Amino acid sequence: MKNLLYIGNKLSQHGLNKTTIETLGESLKEEGYEVVSVSSKKNFFFRLLDMIYTLLRNSNRTDYVLIDTYSTKAFWYAWITSQLARILNLKYIPILHGGNLPNRLQSNPFLCRLLFENAWRNVAPSHYLKAAFEAKGFTNVIHVPNTISIENYEFKERKVFHPKLLWVRAFATIYNPVMAVEVLFELQKKYPNATLTMVGPDKDGSLQKVQQKANDLGVFVRFTGQLSKEEWWQLASEHDIFINTTHFDNTPVSVLEAMALGLAIVSTNVGGLPFLLTHHENALLVNDGDVLAMCQAIDSIVIYPKESYSRINAARKLVETMDWNRVKEQWNLILG
Repeated sequence: MKNLLYIGNKLSQHGLNKTTIETLGESLKEEGYEVVSVSSKKNFFFRLLDMIYTLLRNSNRTDYVLIDTYSTKAFWYAWITSQLARILNLKYIPILHGGNLPNRLQSNPFLCRLLFENAWRNVAPSHYLKAAFEAKGFTNVIHVPNTISIENYEFKERKVFHPKLLWVRAFATIYNPVMAVEVLFELQKKYPNATLTMVGPDKDGSLQKVQQKANDLGVFVRFTGQLSKEEWWQLASEHDIFINTTHFDNTPVSVLEAMALGLAIVSTNVGGLPFLLTHHENALLVNDGDVLAMCQAIDSIVIYPKESYSRINAARKLVETMDWNRVKEQWNLILG
């Protein structure tokens, strides 16, 4: 099997959610690939140094370099390590995660061409990013969806829906967690017993702002902090509706997991989400920041349980196509 070096943010040990480097990396190991992954350094600068050092140290025994590629600050990890891989004559594969990468293509076209044109392949987990890159002239883009191991997810059949809301994400401005609290406030005008549980670590200080917003509006929100996947899967069985409030996104794994668990999905229609979710077919979509529209969507889930049940079953069938046992063959072809 091939030797892989996987570059990305391995920060779950510091209280942040696991990212693809930890999930896909483990899956590739189980397939028999030799995988070295980096970095778990908490400091941005030291993490970059660790990536560079590990790339240099392993250059003679690496067949492919996988690089988790985001659109904001972490973009520079991808750019610097990709150019070093070029110097070392190593094949590198950016895995495109940043929902705002199309704007990066627009604002930094020269740097993006150095990074993406010279890649062995660019892997896009969403058709949204694949289309955005191809529109800019990139021809070496392959769609490989984010994956989950479907057997780990117990599907709960819901025939009756209550306004018990679940939100799962890191607390960061880009994911607009304040909107979830505003939705609860408006929803309780019709459903006084509506509840909201928010799961995830604080990433940029947003948690305190959300807690303050809940206090200002006089609503109770259950904040759990970071939970293991198994813990929040169990928590999901106590809820009926998953809300996704993000400003930018690609193909969020938390949404895939909610689909697998049988939660009704209500999401903003930003970034790659309309390429993943189909309005009225497997989810309900609303405009970015539209609190009242999200409340109306939740209301319709409660009022029309038959239609809601149909959507959650369609969502489960869709996410079953993203099971690792199906998707791994695409990775084997890329890395063959």
